[in-house]
Amino acid sequence: MSALTRTEAQHRARLLDVHHYAVTLDLTGGDETFDSTTVIRFTARTTADTFIELKPDLLRSATLDGDPLDPAALDDNRLPLTGLTPGPHELRLDTRMRYSRTGEGLHRFTDPADGHTYVYSQLFLDDVQRVFPAFDQPDLKAVFAFTVTAPAHWTVLANGVTTRTGDREGDGAGIWQSAPTPVISTYLAAVAAGPWHSVTTEHAGLPFGIHCRQSLAPHMDADADEILSITKACFDRYQEKFTEPYPFDSYDQAFVPEFNAGAMENPGLVTFRDEFIYRSAVTDTERQSRAMVIAHEMAHMWFGDLVTLAWFDDIWLNESFAEYMGYQTLTEATRFTDTWNDFGVTRKPWGYDADQRPSTHPVAPAPEDVPDTASALLNFDGISYAKGASALRQLVAWLGEKDFLAGINTHFARHKFANASLADFVESLAAHTDRDVRAWADSWLRTTGADTLTPRIEEGAQGWTLTVDRRGSRPHHITVGVYDRDPADGRALQAREHLDLDIPSDEVVSVSGPRPALLLLNDGDLTYAKVRLDETSVETALRGLSGIPDALTRAVVWNSLRDMVRDGELDPQVYLLTAAAHLPEEHDLAIVQGVLAFARQQIAVRYLAPEERTAALDALTSIAHELIRQTEDGSEPGLRLTAVRSLIDSATRPDTLDSWLSDDTVPGGPALDPELRWRILARLAVLGAIGEEEIAAALAADPSATGEEGAARCRAALPTAEAKAAAWDRLFHDDTLSNYLFSATAQGFWQPEQADLVREYVPRYYPEAVALGARRGPAIGEAAGRWAFPAYAVDEDNLKAGHACLADPDILPLLRRKLVDQLDDLARALRVRTT
Repeated sequence: MSALTRTEAQHRARLLDVHHYAVTLDLTGGDETFDSTTVIRFTARTTADTFIELKPDLLRSATLDGDPLDPAALDDNRLPLTGLTPGPHELRLDTRMRYSRTGEGLHRFTDPADGHTYVYSQLFLDDVQRVFPAFDQPDLKAVFAFTVTAPAHWTVLANGVTTRTGDREGDGAGIWQSAPTPVISTYLAAVAAGPWHSVTTEHAGLPFGIHCRQSLAPHMDADADEILSITKACFDRYQEKFTEPYPFDSYDQAFVPEFNAGAMENPGLVTFRDEFIYRSAVTDTERQSRAMVIAHEMAHMWFGDLVTLAWFDDIWLNESFAEYMGYQTLTEATRFTDTWNDFGVTRKPWGYDADQRPSTHPVAPAPEDVPDTASALLNFDGISYAKGASALRQLVAWLGEKDFLAGINTHFARHKFANASLADFVESLAAHTDRDVRAWADSWLRTTGADTLTPRIEEGAQGWTLTVDRRGSRPHHITVGVYDRDPADGRALQAREHLDLDIPSDEVVSVSGPRPALLLLNDGDLTYAKVRLDETSVETALRGLSGIPDALTRAVVWNSLRDMVRDGELDPQVYLLTAAAHLPEEHDLAIVQGVLAFARQQIAVRYLAPEERTAALDALTSIAHELIRQTEDGSEPGLRLTAVRSLIDSATRPDTLDSWLSDDTVPGGPALDPELRWRILARLAVLGAIGEEEIAAALAADPSATGEEGAARCRAALPTAEAKAAAWDRLFHDDTLSNYLFSATAQGFWQPEQADLVREYVPRYYPEAVALGARRGPAIGEAAGRWAFPAYAVDEDNLKAGHACLADPDILPLLRRKLVDQLDDLARALRVRTT
């Protein structure tokens, strides 16, 4: 599919005004294709030649102002429109389109649990062309209205309120009509159809609804009050923050199967991955994560939907803002008041890691660095989300929330139902402050990399002097925490004072009193920078980390230790010892989960030599056992569940897991729900303690989509040559494999315990992944780079093979980006092993 260039988009935007899409879909034609008829009204400003984009299975006919166009003129995904005259035009196209199994375009899913079928659209970034023809660029906004014919027992959802207007003669299929939208971008149009289970209500005079497939109905019903209360609380808080009212006629949230992202901000019809409808027990941190995604997507109704980027160099204007607003609004409006702890532990490291790879880019890249839609897809990463949100949090700390919100509301007023750029946003902020917002934006949004802040302490007769060394060029408004050991408990720490500094102007400050036991730059985590500890503070942190009174402060320290390990400045074994010493006393779930995940996924299986792996995993199981012992009274079910999961994933012997599986419970709880059961089975498969018979029995007991994925993961994890060969064939030669089954199979295939067994597949991966990406497109190409990469082959041969692959000029851009990142992480693991 030809990528649209920025130059082409700018040229077409000068030529056309697009007014209205009337899209008619017939979803009753079978499992493979659907009919799509589209009428587009637009105006040409001058005599012009241009094109419309579509990717049909068959273009039956096309007419422009009633005159036929030649379907054979369709070149790849472009149909030429030549000789347009100034004035209004009507374009009509009749097409047959193909359903997707990869989460792109119109995805079709049949639930193995009950046989019901569902379809939903995912049109970002340029996949609208798989569903209906469009002038597919974000700054040609238009009104959209859908007419959908669907099986009689289905319900149809769309951006606007939908109404069943009649039944088709002969088969009783339902005919549904959506209310027309306000003007929105092509990638935001949305349809979802199937026999949905729905819970509806009304709030603020608007219809609200949540929807899922029938097999998940009891699980959604159990959480419906929570989901809707979070939705309403965030909606009300945004209405308080923003002077522009909610701009659409309803608010539906559909939890859909096999969704590639976390969620998508379609106005009036937000789609979520339906793993957010929990079939099994989850921690409160996971409930908070779901709530944050709800808040994030709702922020997009303003940031992205009401005011939309003009081109994809400004994707941060969507994602960074929704990320920041999601966390901040959740903190203000719901019971989840510690969301910034989770952001600090899980999201910011995502940004820091991305920012230290060769593929790093500015939060707001230069327009010429995003020349086309293919390159735009590369920037949906930890920089556009986590780093951008961190930058905005720093901006609020520096600017003040009052002026920040005033600038945002000016931005909405100036650009509502239109498009805007970074320059437009900066102008809106500058109208409400004397601070130099333009200089701030240049230093924070147009640069790459993470600054490093390092303290130097010199003791004197009257006190001590703090010097902050900065590697980097950005200004930072930070808080410095000064902590002493509690005289009553030498392990506990107590805050003496907090210093507010502006770096670089406050690079050197004098402080009275004795030298602190722990000095922490960026206490409160208000800026985005790598933070180093002075020698005394490192020693204090290693010995007394759990004694720091505030969880967010502990998160900043843990991130500093994590970063030191990655940079080869702290022995990974010391990190493990620190985890063993302090996690049994840690009660913040986000910290426990984040530290255990890094310790297992990176340290135990990548940063340590293979001969050290078993001991490291045993150390993690010891931590888990201690946490399980401490939670026997049932007071902290989330912490207990986290510990149980960690013990399963780190087990080096099958004994305990076999016992839990046979008893169908962990002694003292929890009972084994589907998630825990499949998790145990996957680990037992890796250890060679189960085979096909046990996997088949488990799938028969849980014949759901999740069960199918669990079985695929287990089968790929079996330590036999036959199992690996079969899994490899499914991954790279079965083009009917859905996106979720592909990812599950890939997750099971590579296991550090099976390095010798799969060694022959390492060099095979690169050419086969390139061919797969070329055949199956971006979603599967990205999954091949993320999940199917041989990450546990931490050796020079793998690194050399990967770099040789990058020389291929025809590699899918999204796969190339994933490989660049994976190979940089591989090189880092090799460095850590040797320093």
